[in-house]
Amino acid sequence: MKKRKMSEKLSPIEAIKTKSDGLRGTLKESIDIDNHTGNVRPDDETLVKFHGMYVQDDRDRRTERAEKKLDKLYSFMIRLRIPGGVINADQWLATHDISEEFGTGTLKITTRQTVQLHGLLKHQLRPTIQAFNVAKLDSIAACGDVNRNVIVSSHPQISSLHQEIYEYADKISTLLLPKTQSYYEVFVDGEKIYERSSEADPLYEDRYLPRKFKIAIAIPPSNDVDVFTNDIGLIAIIENNKLKGFNIAVGGGLATTHGNPNTYARLGSIIGFTDTEEKTLKAVYEILTVQRDFGNRVDRKLSRMKYTVDKLTVEGFKKELESRIGFDLLPEQPFTFTERSDRFGWEQNHIGKWFYTLFVEHGVVKPYQKQFLYELAQLQLSNFIFSGNQNLILSEIDDNDKAKVDELIEKHQVAKDDSALRKNSMACVALPTCPLALAEAQRYLPELVTKIEPILEKYELQNDEISIRMTGCPNGCGRPYVAELGFIGTGPGQYNFMLGGDRYGERLNQLYKEKQTESEILNEVDQLLGRYTKEKKESETFGDFSFRTFFN
Repeated sequence: MKKRKMSEKLSPIEAIKTKSDGLRGTLKESIDIDNHTGNVRPDDETLVKFHGMYVQDDRDRRTERAEKKLDKLYSFMIRLRIPGGVINADQWLATHDISEEFGTGTLKITTRQTVQLHGLLKHQLRPTIQAFNVAKLDSIAACGDVNRNVIVSSHPQISSLHQEIYEYADKISTLLLPKTQSYYEVFVDGEKIYERSSEADPLYEDRYLPRKFKIAIAIPPSNDVDVFTNDIGLIAIIENNKLKGFNIAVGGGLATTHGNPNTYARLGSIIGFTDTEEKTLKAVYEILTVQRDFGNRVDRKLSRMKYTVDKLTVEGFKKELESRIGFDLLPEQPFTFTERSDRFGWEQNHIGKWFYTLFVEHGVVKPYQKQFLYELAQLQLSNFIFSGNQNLILSEIDDNDKAKVDELIEKHQVAKDDSALRKNSMACVALPTCPLALAEAQRYLPELVTKIEPILEKYELQNDEISIRMTGCPNGCGRPYVAELGFIGTGPGQYNFMLGGDRYGERLNQLYKEKQTESEILNEVDQLLGRYTKEKKESETFGDFSFRTFFN
């Protein structure tokens, strides 16, 4: 292994991890003793992420509170770990009740098939986590320099093998969990009850990974998980209605930094195929050890695995991996993606079960939707599946129960006639809670779409499933770099306008115009859609037209 040069100084985060006593740090003191602030101690801000939480503050109120010489209005976001994004009705009821009792009351569906609660105060952390624990839900490793929530194509009706493939998400998640029991010790039990000797962790050791790590499993023909944007992408290969194995892609990641040319978005590179569960899990595990040992621990902006893959080269990375797993990867198997959107409304699977996909704009569950879902969960008719597009699938509904669900859908008016563009929109949280946001996203994109919709009608494109995504900063949490229309915040009311991404998530978009205001965006969209309707080839998507016209 290539050793780090002695002159290289590790990132301060590395020291916090190694001296943290298994991610405990002084979290108990921060929560139980430090009543003078709503925040935790500086080092604990890093450690709390490993337990599925982020420290945030209300940026809309910073100036007001500063004038009154008050501390920032600190709060916490808690994100659950739900491999594959499936919970049962009782767990939905528990999540609903917890969100009503703690935080802002809003449930947010994320792009990684889970939910998060915002606005929790420090003294609410322990009772919130304890309540989730009773419901057999947790937030372990939902954030931090570890493997995050493992996601998988969410619509069961795309393949009769969905359940078999979905189970890989849970197996991988369990395999890659940190061994430390600090989560339970600090937040559930509140006292030391675990022996440190039982926490030896051959995967993460005491330094964990250089940065966050994401894994997705796609089931062709659907790429609803944007598989190539992940550190590891597994693509299920199905032949004669049997799972043959998985193509393995490595090195996907979207975050960049404005003004830093050393940072870039990258799609994963397929390095081979595994044909057994044992080999697949072994390969996934050892890919993490390669990143652990070779990843950049000096500059966190360059620490994701995409930079490790490019540093070693794709072939070099593959060679190092094969030396660790003890077998050669098989050649890549053919596959085709033909969709990325969710399948809204009613769909039926191969055994007659019904599924209803509810559009949840940018994952923010509105009050009328929340009430609908609460009443539905009380009937115990379905499971709940979070999609990678921030929507919600009501799953496995029996034929004789479908009418009851339809009654609730009608009662709460949850079936809306939204444009295809709106249904294919995605935004990160951004302001007011994200400390990295330079511009609005979640609060603003619905307004922008409303102003674009008349342009769509003008060119009769209301049903064209153009993808539009917006983030408040270049970190890419809403995956704007793989949208046909991408907007990346550069400052208040200004966005870099990205074009040329394909419809199915297999090509990055590129910068079209810098620092565009709303009026400039609307003018450009009008001109672009006008040209698209006149100049596109037969069956050509907007993304392919844009790429051919401006970048090819």
